[in-house]
Amino acid sequence: MTRLSAWLEGLSALQMLLLLLAVLFGISVGALLFGALLVRLGMRRPTVVARASRLAERVLFLVKRPLTIVVLDEVTTVLQKGHYTRNISDAIEDNHDDLKALIAEKVKQDPNVRLIGRLPGYDAIVGEVTETTLRVVIEMLADPRTDELINDLLRINLDQIKQAVRDHEHEGFASRKDPPDPTASPQPLR
Repeated sequence: MTRLSAWLEGLSALQMLLLLLAVLFGISVGALLFGALLVRLGMRRPTVVARASRLAERVLFLVKRPLTIVVLDEVTTVLQKGHYTRNISDAIEDNHDDLKALIAEKVKQDPNVRLIGRLPGYDAIVGEVTETTLRVVIEMLADPRTDELINDLLRINLDQIKQAVRDHEHEGFASRKDPPDPTASPQPLR
């Protein structure tokens, strides 16, 4: 017990407040889960458990948005350090032969190429064009300017998402349901 009291005495006022909030939050979440279990078993929830459950729901509601923004900030930082175009370029190089065969197959299946596909040397032309295209794509993806473009796109989209979370723009979308289909057959009761 002396270790615990020594540890508690070593905490600053802010740390003590955060510890108290964490304990209250843990108790509230526990009460929420316990109350849900009692209701599931067909019992009535005790008043104390119901109040603690409401407290947990309020705390979760208050903490949800700032926590989401903090997580998005962390994701933004991680994503901006990546070199995604280089990864795509490496994947294209690793799968070069398969991609070349896939492109040739899709070009042959294209309905607009029927007449041209009968010309002599058609396969060689498609092979060379495919090879050139893959080489150019790999070089473009390896260029730092493309990497910068992708990083800017990610940053702009993540900033937009964070602003939408701050402005509550996303609320209401998750709770909306599509209207029932009047032509659908009724579902049997279980």
